Amino acid sequence: MPELVFFSGTMDCGKSTLALQITHNRSARGLQGVIFTRQDRAGEGKLSSRLGLVTDAVEVGDAMDLYAYLVGELSRGGRADYVIVDEAQFLAPEQIDQLARIVDDLDMDVFAFGITTDFRTKLFPGSQRLIELADRIEQLQVEALCWCGARATHNARTVGGRMVVEGAQVVVGDVNRPAQEVGYEVLCRRHHRRRMTSASAHAAALSPDVLPVGRA
Repeated sequence: MPELVFFSGTMDCGKSTLALQITHNRSARGLQGVIFTRQDRAGEGKLSSRLGLVTDAVEVGDAMDLYAYLVGELSRGGRADYVIVDEAQFLAPEQIDQLARIVDDLDMDVFAFGITTDFRTKLFPGSQRLIELADRIEQLQVEALCWCGARATHNARTVGGRMVVEGAQVVVGDVNRPAQEVGYEVLCRRHHRRRMTSASAHAAALSPDVLPVGRA
């Protein structure tokens, strides 16, 4: 039976690499897929991984009906055996409903990849709807690590190396950005709660402790 599968993880967990691997493996078996993405780091209409692999994709707009798009492609003689959706957290809840309809009405597997929560630890609407509708949820096994070495479970937004907890839910950025730009970093829960990024931890380590020097 076809399934709607949600592959979830943190920003550094290799989700886009797995999406590309699934595409490659199925192409090797003679299958053709449609790849949807939204706001990829490589630009509009691209699916890219941190390993430098890039492929073309269909950019999903705010009002796009994914089910209608796929039906239109099939009606024009196109072929689609499965669907890949990267950055699925950025989709609207109704677009997730359309993915479920593709599975149920068109008998296609849909593999959706995304992060679950935003920089405030709040669920993205698209991810929430996937959790509600998916036949299966897979936690990606590529382990992302906090700067302290613990397992990273939360995404932090940084500006000037400092963690911020206010602002729009979606601001396109990436890891390894210059410190003065908007960037993202994965942290363990403890350091996310303490708002301690690698930059602030490094600064604290360089600061000498202030100790009393007077004699008793």
